[in-house]
Amino acid sequence: MTEPLRIAIAGLGTVGGGTLRLLATHGAQIAARCGRPISVVAVSARDRKRDRGVDLSGVVWHDNPVELAGRKDIDAVVELIGGSDGPAKALIDAAIAAGKHVVTANKALLALHGSTLAATAETKGVTIAYEAAVAGGIPIIKTLREGLAGNAIRRVYGILNGTCNYILTTMRETGREFGDVLAEAQKLGYAEADPSFDIDGIDAAHKLAILTSLAFGCRVNFAGIHVEGIRNVSAVDIAYASELGYRIKLLGIASLANGAVEQRVHACMVPVGRPIAHIEGVFNAVVTDGDFVGQNMVEGRGAGAGPTASAVVADLMDIARGQTLPAFGLPASDLVDRPAHPMQRHRGAYYVRLMVHDRPGVIADVAAALRDENVSMEAMLQRGRASAEAVPVVITTHETEEAGMTRALARIAKLAAVTEPPHMIRIEPLQG
Repeated sequence: MTEPLRIAIAGLGTVGGGTLRLLATHGAQIAARCGRPISVVAVSARDRKRDRGVDLSGVVWHDNPVELAGRKDIDAVVELIGGSDGPAKALIDAAIAAGKHVVTANKALLALHGSTLAATAETKGVTIAYEAAVAGGIPIIKTLREGLAGNAIRRVYGILNGTCNYILTTMRETGREFGDVLAEAQKLGYAEADPSFDIDGIDAAHKLAILTSLAFGCRVNFAGIHVEGIRNVSAVDIAYASELGYRIKLLGIASLANGAVEQRVHACMVPVGRPIAHIEGVFNAVVTDGDFVGQNMVEGRGAGAGPTASAVVADLMDIARGQTLPAFGLPASDLVDRPAHPMQRHRGAYYVRLMVHDRPGVIADVAAALRDENVSMEAMLQRGRASAEAVPVVITTHETEEAGMTRALARIAKLAAVTEPPHMIRIEPLQG
C-alpha cells in the first residue's frame, strides 16, 4: 500500500465531526478501495474540548485555520467552516496557492467565487472537489460531471433545501400556517435561529448556481438567478393546490432558452403525478434531463452529519486514487458567459388567489385585466358568499408571459373590491 493521503480539516462542527467519525469507522475499507489510507494530520476548530466521538490526541491543532494550508505534511485541505468570504475563502486561497487539493462543502463560496477559484486551482495543478456542497449525500455533482458527461443537458431542477421542504410538507399534512411550522422546525433543529437563507431561497439558489454551471458549461452566475422564498405560501394556498391536483414545492430550476440561461428559485405548484411531488420532509431531490439519457431523479438526505460527511469522504477518496477533474466539468478557460434569461420573459401557467368583496362586476373586472394582457383563464374557483367579509377567488391560467401576468396582477390589485395583494404561484408541469 502506498503512502497515505494526508489531510487537514478546518471546522469540526456537524459535518466536520461526521467526517472524522466516518474516516475512523471505515478507515480500513476506504484504504482498500483507494489503495492507500486517508490520514488526518491536523485540524482547526474553535473548541478543543468538545467531544467529537473520535480520539484526536495525535492530531495537531491550529487556532488559525489558514495555517493549515502552509503545512508541508498536508496533501489536501478540507474546508468545513462555511461562509462566502472570511476565514473559509482565505483558507482555500492559501491552500490552492500552496499546491494543496481542496475539498469543501461551501456552496455560498462556490456560488460567488467558483469560476475564479477553479481557474486558479487549474494553474496550480490541484483540484477543488465539492460533492458535499449540493444536496448533502446525493451524488449529483458526480452524476452531472461524470455519469451524464456524454449528454447535452436540457434542464436541471430539484428540491434543494430540506428546511423549506419540511415546512411545506408539514403545512400540507397538518393544515397549519407557515409561522407556526417554522417555529416548530427551529425547535426540532431543522431550521436555524435566523432561517432567512433557507426560507428566502438563498441557500437553494447557491446550489442551483453550481448545478447550472455543471449542466451547461458556463461560468457560475449567482447574480443571474431569480430568487423567491416561501414566506408568502399560506395554508389556504396549500389546500387549494391539493384540490387542484398539485403540491407546492420550493424548486430550483435551470434551463437553456435561445442561448440564455434561465435560473429561478421559487415556490411551484407541481402535479401530484410527478415523482418530485412526493419528496417529503427534509429530503432533497434533483432531476436531470439529458438529450440521450432522458430524465433521471436522485433523492436522499440533503443535510446532516452522516450524509454530508459521506460526500466529503467520497471526494477525498477520488483524490487519494488520483482521480481529479475540472471543478465544473470543463477547463475553466472553456466555461462560457451565458446571458441570463429575464424572468419577465418566462412563459408558464399561474395560480392566482384573490381576496375580494363579493360584489356585482368584480369577476368581470378581473377577467378584463387578464384579457387585456393576453392572459387566458383555465379555471376559476369561488367558495361562499359574504357581504361584509372578503372571500377567496382562485384562478388558474394557461401558459402566458410573466410580464403580462405581472401587469395584470398590478391592475387587479388596484380594484376597490380586492382587499389584499394577489397571491401568485407558478405552475410547473415538469414534462419532458
